[in-house]
Amino acid sequence: MPLLHISLRAGKPEAYRQAIFDSLYHAMREALSVPEDDQFMTITEHDAANFRYGNAYGVVRSADVVYIQITVFNTRTVEQKKGLFRRVAELLGENPGIRPQDVFVTILDAAKENWSVGHGLAQFA
Repeated sequence: MPLLHISLRAGKPEAYRQAIFDSLYHAMREALSVPEDDQFMTITEHDAANFRYGNAYGVVRSADVVYIQITVFNTRTVEQKKGLFRRVAELLGENPGIRPQDVFVTILDAAKENWSVGHGLAQFA
């Protein structure tokens, strides 16, 4: 049940943004075994004045950097997370062609009882 928030500079075409959604969905299916049609994602676009990045940690980024925040159940292993990081960079490199240096991913762990996915119910508590 991942929830993704994706941030990037404004101006990319719809096909580019849809390719990001598709690549992230496939990476999660492969690395985290998320269920079919588990696609809860948003993209937020920012103009240049409201989007900043740096080259910290030995990574030279460009204005095409994409910030991806993934909230998941706190049951994922370190190995699953590492596999997801790799697969996200690979698939985004293939389509829509994002350089691996421009793929910035964070994973937030949340306990299952902190999720309600509809009808006001605590489905996982």
